[in-house]
Amino acid sequence: MTAGHSLLARFAALDSATVSDALDACGLPPGQGGLRPMWGTPKVAGFARTIALEPLTGEHGGSHILTDAIAEAGPEDLLVVANGGRTDVSSWGGIVSVGASVRGVRGVVTDGACRDVEQARELGFPVFARARVPVTARGRLRQRSSGEPVSLGGVTVGPGDVVLADEGGVVAVPRERAAEVLEAAERLAEREAAIEAEVRAGVPLPDAMRDARLAGTEATR
Repeated sequence: MTAGHSLLARFAALDSATVSDALDACGLPPGQGGLRPMWGTPKVAGFARTIALEPLTGEHGGSHILTDAIAEAGPEDLLVVANGGRTDVSSWGGIVSVGASVRGVRGVVTDGACRDVEQARELGFPVFARARVPVTARGRLRQRSSGEPVSLGGVTVGPGDVVLADEGGVVAVPRERAAEVLEAAERLAEREAAIEAEVRAGVPLPDAMRDARLAGTEATR
């Protein structure tokens, strides 16, 4: 197992809420909602392979959007598509789901809408988006960049950053601070598990959920 694979496996064992709390604790932008799984309840963690789209003006030329980035992606990657939150046109579809699945890509988070959800479902390919829409990108969108920092709901995501997406939301962790955030998140998860166990055992909720204890400034019992 590579170091990167091990890092992603540890993140995948957590949830977006816990990692968001860890980002808060580390002074980084927290997670965000509104980017929902388009089928089922998948959880996916991967290194961001970033793509930015923009409105197409004039003639379309070159490769179809997304295709070059998908052709270069691999099994530790999660595609992050920036489309400014637009929900009137699809920024992800069925054939690109097939292409990404063949490459072993872990999933896609698109700051926009998607289509062909049934195809992604049949493939078992996780798609997180803001909405579903049948409208094609052809003649409406072009690719502005690939492999450069992008804005995902107001949060900057750089290539290689760790992105975790689940039914609770999406979090992006700068790669250079991934180890720090991961350790903080694992401590939080352990603390919350201990508090939950006490509540289930009958400890009154106000006693178990003291603010200082949740913040980690007071030892758990």
